Amino acid sequence: MFALFSRHFTPVATPWRQLLCAAVLLLGGASAHAQRFDWERLTQLAQTSAQQPFRANSDTVPPELGGLGYDQIRDIRFRSAQSLWRAEQLPFEAQYFHLGQLQTEAVRLHEITPDGQVKPLPYRSSDFVFGANTVDPAGWGDIGHAGFRLHHRLNAPDVMDELVAFLGASYFRALGAGQQYGLSARGLAIDTVGGSGEEFPRFTRFWLQRPAPGATDATVFALLESPRATGAYRFVVRPGEQTVMTVHARVFLRRGAGPVHTLGLAPLTSMYYFGENQPRPDDFRPEVHDSDGLMLVNGDGEWLWRPLQNPRTPLVSSFTLRNPRGFGLMQRDRQFTSYEDVEARYERRPSAWVRPLGDWGAGRVELVQLPTRGETEDNIVAYWVPAVLPAPGQPLEFAYELAWQGDAQERPPSAWVTQTRRGFGFTALSTAEQAGQVQYVLDFAGPALDALPADAPLRARVSSDANGRVLEQLVYPNPATRSWRVTLRVQRLDPSQAVELRAYLQHQQDVVSETWTHLLLPE
Repeated sequence: MFALFSRHFTPVATPWRQLLCAAVLLLGGASAHAQRFDWERLTQLAQTSAQQPFRANSDTVPPELGGLGYDQIRDIRFRSAQSLWRAEQLPFEAQYFHLGQLQTEAVRLHEITPDGQVKPLPYRSSDFVFGANTVDPAGWGDIGHAGFRLHHRLNAPDVMDELVAFLGASYFRALGAGQQYGLSARGLAIDTVGGSGEEFPRFTRFWLQRPAPGATDATVFALLESPRATGAYRFVVRPGEQTVMTVHARVFLRRGAGPVHTLGLAPLTSMYYFGENQPRPDDFRPEVHDSDGLMLVNGDGEWLWRPLQNPRTPLVSSFTLRNPRGFGLMQRDRQFTSYEDVEARYERRPSAWVRPLGDWGAGRVELVQLPTRGETEDNIVAYWVPAVLPAPGQPLEFAYELAWQGDAQERPPSAWVTQTRRGFGFTALSTAEQAGQVQYVLDFAGPALDALPADAPLRARVSSDANGRVLEQLVYPNPATRSWRVTLRVQRLDPSQAVELRAYLQHQQDVVSETWTHLLLPE
């Protein structure tokens, strides 16, 4: 079983910082050519940095760039003909993002050659087209880059499509075939909740391993740094219908820095504005979101589905478990008619599924939901919090697969929730009787239900916490969608307090669906 609690909190913002350049070794300086790059050397660099006080990098963006607006920065484009590895006609290419406006903290890029040597990839203004901007980059020197992206023949054999992008703090995102960018992932989250303010670790340096001819995956190494942590990261990216990234990390808490209250591993960041469970009468679109729910499975094989919400105040839900088998922010609604947005195409946004490799032990999956007034702001965060933190300077090593999934996505083997709706339809209840009550309509589908006849003795197991009373629960087939529908009516005893709800389907003695869990927010 999952132990669950939810709470409200007040976030405190902390600005991003540029981070320490700990050593010349492996960073593209004079000694870099004398040293072979490997995972252990990157780990050594991260561990050495963790023994030292954090110092912000003093690099600054040229004033000409700092004064450019959003549209002007967008007018600076990378010349695709300059892509790394294009001349060699390798299966992957790299392009760089330019600094400016929101992206003012430089990262340093390097190439790992086939013999293991490190080759710097400096900034060159000739790699970019500056459009209508009147800037003179001749005197800028090597200002670094904002980030980079990898391209691959993902959707067609003659087109190098964007596959994965690393840009800003420790953010990255990827695509499978036929997908469009939506949610993002991060390398590490520190004190998103529970501390005096969130800290955003940064990937300060990257090493791109030159792929072999005919390679089916690409490898990227990264150094992560922040005032309270450092880390060595390795990403192996395998493109396909679902692009899968294998992530290995060794994280160190910085010696002498302040305590970390919440260390979030494998963090995911998304957007939920409104949806079928929380519609907006002033928008023609039925739903607007990059993800519609949190899915997780514990070490005992219990599956849980938590529909996302756009709360009025910040909300944190924690799911305590041991040795998780997986968790992710999912985009289950995959039909255009769910969104009716011809530009955003939310039905093409990927789900992101984290599958831990090895035993992650005890901890909790934490879901943070923030209020948002529009679809341009990410307001959803989910991550794993280990129960025990390492001592400063000692490694916390973990690995996981991160799958960017489209229509074919991770689901429970039995049955799952296909929609969550709230409200009364035609009812014999008077307006007065409806006061203080909420009705939910849930649809479940999946192979375990497909095998049952329409008159099967299916039961809904519904429960609530002490602030709720389940007044009615009905289960019946939905022939229009070949699913089973659950209608439940709940009374909230104290309108100023939330109600935690759970529901799943049972056939005879067998559980035949995931567990739907939902927080009915206070009025």
